[in-house]
Amino acid sequence: MPAREESEEERLDRNLIELLNELRVALPGVQVLFAFLLAVPFQKGWDTVTSFQRDVYFVTLCLVLLTTVLLVAPTAYHRLNFRARRRPELVAAANRLTIAGLTTLALALVGAMVLIADYLFGTTMTIVTGALSFLLFALLWAALPLAHDFDGD
Repeated sequence: MPAREESEEERLDRNLIELLNELRVALPGVQVLFAFLLAVPFQKGWDTVTSFQRDVYFVTLCLVLLTTVLLVAPTAYHRLNFRARRRPELVAAANRLTIAGLTTLALALVGAMVLIADYLFGTTMTIVTGALSFLLFALLWAALPLAHDFDGD
């Protein structure tokens, strides 16, 4: 495929728009997970959870909070630097924040699966579910994208 002919400014604008569109896809799922986790301790049966389940719940809740902070941070960065002509720095920072946010999101989703598996099935299924969930994220969100030859764009 021939290289796209665009100026540096056009490329940065395109990169930023693409990144913000990707965040629009991820954030609703994060919000739903966060809302679900906030409601969990108030549900009937919470008083029967084990200390392991309580710990996994709290770590998962903290990971979802961190995910929210990381995925919304590019918007704050953009708003605070809107007229400063720092588009290259914005795109680079937003990219790093988004990668960090997706990492914490993957860990939070693994945590949610571990919590549910432990509550429903016990230790063996918890280990299998946690390991398979982690492996799935590692393969599809890290190994597969990194295996492709990118042009740095």
